[in-house]
Amino acid sequence: MRKLRKLNKLLIVLMMCAAVLSACENGSTTATPTSEEATTAQTAAAVSGELLVDVNLPDLVTFDDEDYAADWSADTPMAIALSGTEATITGTGAEAKDGMVTITAAGTYVLSGKLSEGQIVVDVQDKGTVRLVLNGVDIHDSDSAPIYIKEAEKAIITLQDGTENIVTDGTAYVLADASADEPNAAIFSKADLTINGTGKLSVTGNYNNGITSKDDLKIMAGTIQILAHDDGILGRDLVAVVDGSITVKAEGDGVKATNDTDATKGIIAIAGGEFDIQAGADGIQAETTMLIDGGTYTIVTGGGNVNGEVHVEERGGPRGMATTTEATTSVEDAESKSTKGLKTGGDLIINNGIYTIDSADDTLHSNGNIAINGGEIGMATGEDAIHADAQVIIAGGKVHITKSYEGIEGTTITINGGEVHVTASDDGTNASGENGSNQLNINGGILYVDSAGDGLDANGSVKMTGGTAIVNGPTSSGNGSLDYDGTFEMTGGILVAAGSTGMVQAPSEDSSQYSIVMSFPQTQAAGTLVNLVDSTGNSIVTFAPSKEYQAVAISSPDLKEGSYVLSSGGSSTGSEANGLYADGIYEGGTKVVEFDITKSVTWLNELGVTTAVEGHGGGGGGMRPGGGMRGQKPAFPDQDGTDTQQ
Repeated sequence: MRKLRKLNKLLIVLMMCAAVLSACENGSTTATPTSEEATTAQTAAAVSGELLVDVNLPDLVTFDDEDYAADWSADTPMAIALSGTEATITGTGAEAKDGMVTITAAGTYVLSGKLSEGQIVVDVQDKGTVRLVLNGVDIHDSDSAPIYIKEAEKAIITLQDGTENIVTDGTAYVLADASADEPNAAIFSKADLTINGTGKLSVTGNYNNGITSKDDLKIMAGTIQILAHDDGILGRDLVAVVDGSITVKAEGDGVKATNDTDATKGIIAIAGGEFDIQAGADGIQAETTMLIDGGTYTIVTGGGNVNGEVHVEERGGPRGMATTTEATTSVEDAESKSTKGLKTGGDLIINNGIYTIDSADDTLHSNGNIAINGGEIGMATGEDAIHADAQVIIAGGKVHITKSYEGIEGTTITINGGEVHVTASDDGTNASGENGSNQLNINGGILYVDSAGDGLDANGSVKMTGGTAIVNGPTSSGNGSLDYDGTFEMTGGILVAAGSTGMVQAPSEDSSQYSIVMSFPQTQAAGTLVNLVDSTGNSIVTFAPSKEYQAVAISSPDLKEGSYVLSSGGSSTGSEANGLYADGIYEGGTKVVEFDITKSVTWLNELGVTTAVEGHGGGGGGMRPGGGMRGQKPAFPDQDGTDTQQ
């Protein structure tokens, strides 16, 4: 139960835990905690928003020495030589009859040759491990599983170094009990199954699955290629991969763990390896927890992002009252098949790895929490790139979303580190839920958003304490670069958001860090620089939006009370990253406005400082404080100093 308790506590993140924070900052505690208390404190508290997740593969999976041991020379092996529909057995513990080889005793069995029509059955009633060494075999059975582990305490399939092994079934099985539908895979085991060794295994599951274990399935090494009518690799309780090269082409799921009756099972745990998965349904799917410590992944699901849903946005009226019509090219397929990249019914934890995922549905999907602590993840999807029913927490790594409907969605989204690039046809980030208490937290790292809908969206509040957040878009006045319903507390970090003016918002006025919002009289072309300097000529921000824009919100720790100049156009000799220029000289631009900062949020146009009308700068959806409607444009001062609406 220790592992279960740890898993349950793992992603319960308290972003501000005063007692723990104070103790950590002071470097002392008042008492020595028990091991259970220490685990709770470590997994439940975050210091300055830092996610403390220490779960790794050994926390979920136990490997025995024999799981790793591929050298069977010290054993006393029995030899099984296959030829046509017959087999010659040297030693005891097995018998052959009518093309069926039945193994009835624990031990090591070395198989070689070709069985053109027949079956290897393991039916061992006693305790002990049965090891099948595939030493260059070609096994075919047209009406059942070519390798069927019917009964055993544990089975190991060892792929002999330097050999190629082929296992193929037919399209229709003759089952002893049709209601049980087993066996249903070319390699089928009702016991724990381990695959090790450095040889090659090619499996074709014409009937249903490629490799299935009704218990645990562990892959330690080897080159494994699977072609499956349904799922490629399936372990009911566990699929654990240590290493190897795994290629799966499946009409169903690529890799899958299915136990939904026990919270400690239905787990996918991967330490490393190379994966090339083409799946008609989900790429890798765990019923409960998925943990990935490393590896290289190329995954295509449902034919890729081009087969995603077609979203038709019908926006208009008050903000927050938009309607969305979703249509698909194949409603029947969309309703019957999930086509996600990595999918879990519980928590998804990525500690490392290199990923290239092209999915018709969500790329990373969890019915619980998602934690990304490292790795390089490239995603293109026809739906959400990252979706969690609970929290999304990114603490490190590189996340590059090249195409999505919504980029990152969860009840709470927290960016603590790493580099996150989001391209979205709707919202870049969406902290969403029914109760309006959802939160977007930016504490570190780089968050870059290119969105057609809202840039940073929270059906609740936003809090930024550090890092860099850059937003390009939207160009439509029915959306905003910043969209929050509660407050936007700005206490640190750099924020630059360029988009349309129709729904423009700024950080909240009670923020401790200063912000400005500039509204231009005309739309500015994409790439037109915005330069902000203080009265001594020190550059605060030089930014080139990637899209056309009419409003720019800027917040920086360098903004203080005093005089500033905002210019447009020109060029910079500085080094550019994500549209922001560092160092260098800004030149050739046109001064747009000179102004003074005297309060936390300064609203500007080309004539100078103005005020935000109802509908801007305070948060909230629909009717804004003071009775105004979101969507009103800022007030512009006339020459006589009075405010009018444009």
